[in-house]
Amino acid sequence: MNKKALPFLIMTLLSTAAYAATPPDTLVVAQGLDDIVSLDPAEANELSSIQTVPSLYQRLVQPDRENPEKITPVLAESWQADPANKTLTVKLKSDARFASGNPVRADDVIFSYTRAVTMNKSPAFILNVLGWAPDNIASQLKKVDDHTLELHWTADVSPAVALNILSTPIASIVDEKLVSANVKDNDFGNAWLKMHSAGSGAFKMRVYQPHQAIVLDANATSPGGAPKLKNIIIKNVPDPASRRLLIQQGDADVARDLGADQISALADKKGVKVLSIPSAEQNYLVFNAGNNANPLLSNPAFWEAARWLVDYDGITKNLLKGQYFVHQSFLPVGLPGALEENPFKFDPAKAKEILAKAGIKDAHFTLDVENKPPFITIAQSMQASFAQGGVKVDLLPAAGSQVYARVRAKQHQAAIRLWIPDYFDAHSNASAFAWNDGKSSTVAGLNGWQIPQLNKATLAAVAEPDAAKRLDLYKQMQQELQHNSPYVFVDQGKTQIVVRDNVKGYQQGLNADMVWYDRVSK
Repeated sequence: MNKKALPFLIMTLLSTAAYAATPPDTLVVAQGLDDIVSLDPAEANELSSIQTVPSLYQRLVQPDRENPEKITPVLAESWQADPANKTLTVKLKSDARFASGNPVRADDVIFSYTRAVTMNKSPAFILNVLGWAPDNIASQLKKVDDHTLELHWTADVSPAVALNILSTPIASIVDEKLVSANVKDNDFGNAWLKMHSAGSGAFKMRVYQPHQAIVLDANATSPGGAPKLKNIIIKNVPDPASRRLLIQQGDADVARDLGADQISALADKKGVKVLSIPSAEQNYLVFNAGNNANPLLSNPAFWEAARWLVDYDGITKNLLKGQYFVHQSFLPVGLPGALEENPFKFDPAKAKEILAKAGIKDAHFTLDVENKPPFITIAQSMQASFAQGGVKVDLLPAAGSQVYARVRAKQHQAAIRLWIPDYFDAHSNASAFAWNDGKSSTVAGLNGWQIPQLNKATLAAVAEPDAAKRLDLYKQMQQELQHNSPYVFVDQGKTQIVVRDNVKGYQQGLNADMVWYDRVSK
């Protein structure tokens, strides 16, 4: 597509009118973009933004596309780990360049990590796992030469965990020279990077119009190789039914976030195909053990009974129509060490027996839930199934922001929640569900669960250098939480993407940031 034609196409896409088939050198994606706060990789922490960042930026390393348990080099050529001194010595690819033409240097890596930790935006907690903080980050990063640097950390974590953390979007490497030229009021270029790009990814930003569209141009000099298409246009289409119409008519090449009904309606349509991709997304029920208004919520016997009052098969097969599958542990299938046994099923008689033995009568609780699928669907099913066990559930449906606020303020009795790992390592989930130091806003902390023995187990697992032993520790933790915790893990998602049948090479992985457009062709 020539440069004169592109602005016209953008304007057409931003209008409400359809315009027929998409150009052969441009991929048009229909999805919701209203969640985006920023496209600065040091700040991006919403689903749509972390799906976009990998097209614009690269990291030193990333999980292998075909086998994410394996870390592969991207901007790094090689690295040497020193577990005793908590150090990685990294050699950069000598010919790597940013989209601007500037070479990728050790200085850029140091700048990228320093700005991310110092700015301390929403995803900074991921780098904090290494012990990195604004007051010590300068002493942890050392330049050896233009293409070599030493990365140190203070936390008691293994090099394997450190590499997994450095494979996340917040660890993306930005072009120091370009960003520094756009700094205002000592903001590390944050205001500029919300709307622009300064990376080495397969694409570079042409324009971002919030709540309308993101337009990307190919970066032919990307160290990973030039993408097959010249442009990507990601159009904000808030209504799933409208996305379905666009993909069905050929006005979009890819459609995301369609509901079960929209997927079913497209399953047998000519010209489109549905891709079902494993996802690390999980839904779970949690009881606020710290809510003194209802002592029932801290009773382990009630937790046990609750596990037998969820209609797992009915939820996943009948209500959510195969977009989720039953999974009952805190590590999603696909992450190393995930426990795949599902020991619980819907058995109200067994639940009644457990409640009677514990002397629990007139059981009831309120359930906070987002008033949208799949959350409200799951909650309504639980209201009905718990009633069969003699437990009354009062639903408190609200907007997502309101549910988040109540849970963060610890005002809830119980809630249906969603969890996605922040990085491809078991510690991401273990540190959420099995860690409560009384200060951190982990899932355990927000639900008042005091677990000193599991705090010790979490620290032991993240520090264990032997990979096999480490996985065994996580399996033990999963078994403990599966049977004795205020959590009822319900299901795991499948990402369903609809593409036109002429679209080839689309790739997406287990975690939210594993979205790749560089090998797509039409």
